[in-house]
Amino acid sequence: MTTETTDARVPSPADWRGFSVAADGVTRRYLLPRGLLRGAAAERVIEAGAALPLAGGAIAFCFAEAADRKPGAAGIRTPLWLGELAGPDRGLLDGLTAARPRWAGFDLAKPLIMGVVNVTPDSFSDGGDFASAADAIAQGIRLAEQGADIIDIGGESTRPGAAAVSAEEEIRRTVPVVRALAERGLCVSIDTRHAAVMEAAVGAGARIINDITALTGDPASAETAVRSGAAIVLMHMQGEPRTMQADPHYVDTTLDLLDYFTDRLAALGKLGVDPARIALDPGIGFGKKDPHNLLLLQELAAFQVFGCPVLLGVSRKSFIGRLSRKEPPKDRLAGSLAAGLAGFDQGVQILRVHDVAETYQARAIWLAVGR
Repeated sequence: MTTETTDARVPSPADWRGFSVAADGVTRRYLLPRGLLRGAAAERVIEAGAALPLAGGAIAFCFAEAADRKPGAAGIRTPLWLGELAGPDRGLLDGLTAARPRWAGFDLAKPLIMGVVNVTPDSFSDGGDFASAADAIAQGIRLAEQGADIIDIGGESTRPGAAAVSAEEEIRRTVPVVRALAERGLCVSIDTRHAAVMEAAVGAGARIINDITALTGDPASAETAVRSGAAIVLMHMQGEPRTMQADPHYVDTTLDLLDYFTDRLAALGKLGVDPARIALDPGIGFGKKDPHNLLLLQELAAFQVFGCPVLLGVSRKSFIGRLSRKEPPKDRLAGSLAAGLAGFDQGVQILRVHDVAETYQARAIWLAVGR
């Protein structure tokens, strides 16, 4: 029942809005897909007209929860069956149901695995493990052999409290690694918030720019990314790495993030960016407390409304240890897999991980069970 993404409708910038506006011109309505099903059951309810496909794929949603709110207020949630959704909601349903176009050269019929390589001395999980170019290159090759579709190279730690790194130092760390892996035919992503690093990495063969600031951290980053022709990941972060966990707060977490991505996509639309280049990352753990993280994991399907693939990064993050036995980062594999599979159940198309072999196996079983 999976829709071929090569023939997908590509949304225009006019579609890039995560809400509709009520007749009063003030109240915003958001739609959160609910009653998610997979496999043969999903196919049957879609054929019966009792459900709709999420992102054109093998997951169905049987109803939606409308969240209506006025500016500055939390949303009032109301379950609505599909037959009750019409008028202004039609555009939101189109975004939620349309098949995703190819992204960074990939068909998104099954979730992609993005493997992490940090060429840093101080990243929260693997800082120092791959600080030399030779070690980082070897790790990138290893992750590709284990099943990673994308290798994400980072040269600056963005863990809570991390100090900034100059663009020059970041380029020194990452570009040799990017070039070596790209020359081997691997799909490489550059994890950076600096325009100069983006430009240097794309010049060395990176096909994806992954920015934790959603192209706001450097005045030149948006135009640089658009001009590069690379695929782009926009992540949400409240604050900046040194202070983001001091006191994050939201009026309504999911709806606040939908507003944020609406604004960022509109800004890129004005620059003429092709919407098929964009993926969205809700930024688990970036300016978010555990209740924020957990709510987002429960409502990830809502971010499909923009017609863009959704990327999820939960690998080894601190919320896993806090919710379990205070395990250190490298002992959080089981929790990482559990959170990642929960993301797959919500339609996430890209999972960013440190442990590729284990994630590949977990994905294989998840896919088999959903047939």
